Amino acid sequence: MDTNNRKIDALRARIPSFTCIVGCHDCCGPVTGSSEEMARLPVKTEAEHAAALAELSCPHLGTHGCEVYAERPLICRLFGTTPRLLCPNGQRPVYMIDTRTEEEIHAFLASTRQVLV
Repeated sequence: MDTNNRKIDALRARIPSFTCIVGCHDCCGPVTGSSEEMARLPVKTEAEHAAALAELSCPHLGTHGCEVYAERPLICRLFGTTPRLLCPNGQRPVYMIDTRTEEEIHAFLASTRQVLV
């Protein structure tokens, strides 16, 4: 496993989790992910990407929610865990993400090639 994949796994482990409102997809929009994160996701067609973008959605959002939840990118995992990306429905973990981890995630994202999910 290369350095970026190890870094992704280490950062994921430090992001607090919480339970979303069933059926809510308010934070599921067009986002970017690193090449390594994209390699973990099923390949979508150009048509699927275009349709999702036209709806300001994600091509991995299905009728029952996120179809790649276990492998969702770091940016998706941050939603609702930091005051910078609050859940629009007030959901949150017991303890928000620590500032150092959030800064490390943003630094990682800035240091890697990002592509539209």
